[in-house]
Amino acid sequence: MSEFQLFFSLGREHILDVNGYDHILFVIALAAVYLSTDWKRVLILVTAFTIGHSITLALVALDVFSINSSVVEFLIPVTIFITAVSNILRREQYILSDMSRLNYYFALFFGLIHGMGFSNYLKGLLGGETSIITQLFAFNLGLEVGQIIIVIAFMGIGYLMNKYINVSRKDWILAISSAVAGVAITLMIDTKFW
Repeated sequence: MSEFQLFFSLGREHILDVNGYDHILFVIALAAVYLSTDWKRVLILVTAFTIGHSITLALVALDVFSINSSVVEFLIPVTIFITAVSNILRREQYILSDMSRLNYYFALFFGLIHGMGFSNYLKGLLGGETSIITQLFAFNLGLEVGQIIIVIAFMGIGYLMNKYINVSRKDWILAISSAVAGVAITLMIDTKFW
């Protein structure tokens, strides 16, 4: 396996790993307000998350800064909770108008925090290598592909729920975001660092 394939696989598996489901929950919370016809906007959304994720991943891997991993592990479910609660509070607005732009900012900014969560592991894999551009690119490309897989599956389920079970968009946003917020609270309790 080439180095590119290795880091691509690591990125894809990082986002699809059910043991690290916090990233899956975040992507679901981001995508919960969109319809299957909004696939282009969702693609931009997950790319914004990847950009944020890759910035801090690169900065920590290059020793530009470091942060206590316990704090990051707590902040990740906080970002999930904030996104889910925002969906719940604004679900009427999402239906009536295009208020989903806030999720682009969530994806980019909170992606910065999520990127720090995996950076120490990636830093260990890179060792003392001086040029990490190929590895970071491959990892983030794998991450992007993994997110697209999650979004396709999630939006497909949403489409089926709406078309065949008549779940309204408002109820879908409420149900998914409430479930995600509940799991995020549990994760926050489990990862509190004080």
